Amino acid sequence: MDTKKKATQIAKVAKKHVAQARTAAEKEAQKMAKAAEREMNKVKKQLAQVEKKAVAYAKKNPEKAAAVAAGVGAALGAVVAALAVNATKKKAAPKKKK
Repeated sequence: MDTKKKATQIAKVAKKHVAQARTAAEKEAQKMAKAAEREMNKVKKQLAQVEKKAVAYAKKNPEKAAAVAAGVGAALGAVVAALAVNATKKKAAPKKKK
């Protein structure tokens, strides 16, 4: 058998295996996408339950809910301020030359 014929046969076999691998990968990707969607739905249900509990708690304890909200707002504000200061310092710092 000559080299050209052998190369053609090898190429055909390789194409076949690539197609099989692609098909298997696509099937696996579909399975993973479905599993991810199921998990996302579970998380959405759990989040809805937590939201209902939080709303009910806030209605029963408005003072505590306001205090918690204020605390969270203050914490987030502090984080944003720290990030802003850090970003300003980076811009103002002179660049080092190599």
